Amino acid sequence: MIRAWHDDSLLKSNQEQAVASWINYLNQLRLDNLMKTLRAQDVNLANAVNTLNETYSTISAEIIIRNRGGAKGMHGFIAEVAECGIGNARQQILGRAPNYKWINDNGPSDLMRDSIYIQQKFVNSGGHLSLNAIKMHHESYPNYLSNGGRYLIPKDHYERIKYYLSISESKANRLATGTGEFSLKQWQEVHTFFRQGDISFNDIEPSALEYRDVQTGTINGTFQREKQNIKEADRALREDAYQKSRPGSAEAFRVATASAAVEGGFTFATAVIQKMKQGKRINEFTPQDWNEICAKSGAGVVKGGIRGVSIYALTNFTATPAAVASSIVSASFGIAEQAHQLRQGMISREEFLHNSQILCVDVSVSALSSLVGQAFIPIPVLGAVIGNTIGTYMYRIAKDNLNQSEVGIIRGYLTELRQLDMALDRKYQELLINLNTMLDKYYNLLMDAFSINYAEALNGSAQLAIFIGVPSSTVMKSLNDVDHYFLD
Repeated sequence: MIRAWHDDSLLKSNQEQAVASWINYLNQLRLDNLMKTLRAQDVNLANAVNTLNETYSTISAEIIIRNRGGAKGMHGFIAEVAECGIGNARQQILGRAPNYKWINDNGPSDLMRDSIYIQQKFVNSGGHLSLNAIKMHHESYPNYLSNGGRYLIPKDHYERIKYYLSISESKANRLATGTGEFSLKQWQEVHTFFRQGDISFNDIEPSALEYRDVQTGTINGTFQREKQNIKEADRALREDAYQKSRPGSAEAFRVATASAAVEGGFTFATAVIQKMKQGKRINEFTPQDWNEICAKSGAGVVKGGIRGVSIYALTNFTATPAAVASSIVSASFGIAEQAHQLRQGMISREEFLHNSQILCVDVSVSALSSLVGQAFIPIPVLGAVIGNTIGTYMYRIAKDNLNQSEVGIIRGYLTELRQLDMALDRKYQELLINLNTMLDKYYNLLMDAFSINYAEALNGSAQLAIFIGVPSSTVMKSLNDVDHYFLD
């Protein structure tokens, strides 16, 4: 005999599987966000590295090879281009749009950051820490700062000026000058500059680079170090994304609280309905009735909290599907109740074993039905509830109307389904490991393909092409291959 749709046990099973499906949805959402972040970071890294490569190529072709600025002024043009390229790469690795632009028109500004015009001064001659160059520019363009402009100087010059401004006159007169760490002349010049001029320390910004970083003999090493810094930043961002995607106590607490509220509310509603089925109206409930309802509701809250935490732990720290985790928790509660009845002498040992077996079969059917329902109806919670409802009714029909042999066939089929599920889970883990291995290899090849060194870039590009499926015979692997292709 098929029970009515309002059967309490079926509603209870649906409520449990709904909570499990919701927890599984939260877990999947967290992992989906991680994969989305990592895919976006792949693009960010490629963009940042490409910007550094293009910037270095511009410096080589437009400044060094053309000897722009001559021996004394070349480093100034190098600094302008490098500042823009490195600044943009640091933005791109964070997923932001490039915000530096090289103006390159010999006008009052060298570059622009967002909407701010910047005049960059990298001058080391005379030991003026670039301040004398700023003074000369300001005399030529007295409205430069009032129009929103800024001055940019080498980072080491900026730090030295900041250090001098922090020293009082009495202390400066006592400091030793023989070590080279302190210059009284520079200290006096810095204080005089800001005391008598129209320029404040706040009108000056530090460059991303030091003076020595933008010389013709050091600029290649500067970009190599910056590329390494970009990679380190990328690794830190990926690690941060992974840490944020991991299950944590805060989310577990929210899950437990929500699960407790759902199960407590469900238990309260069920207890009230049971009293009403006895012929009582709500306004006729006695204090004893309300005490019983509250006691059941409190137990439901406690069970719900335990259920939420348990499912969250099983799904995140073991390879247990949410529907199976919910069934394990339900079976644990049920068997614990049977054990209590056995200890109280309410049931015999044989009854305890029989009831426990039936209970485990019931929750197994609930778990398998929910898994199938969620697979066919991939909507969080809804698929699990529908699958659980249909599967539970099918099982009850079999249990109530078929003979023992037919029930055994069904149970055997359920066992095969569980074994298949375990095999598929193992296969999934193997595929996931292989995918991670291939991604690591792809990532390393991508870095080689974008190397500043042309030989490494050629070899990396060839290996990357072969890796993604281009026939090896059609790939140019050396300079000789390139020469044959274009010249033969």
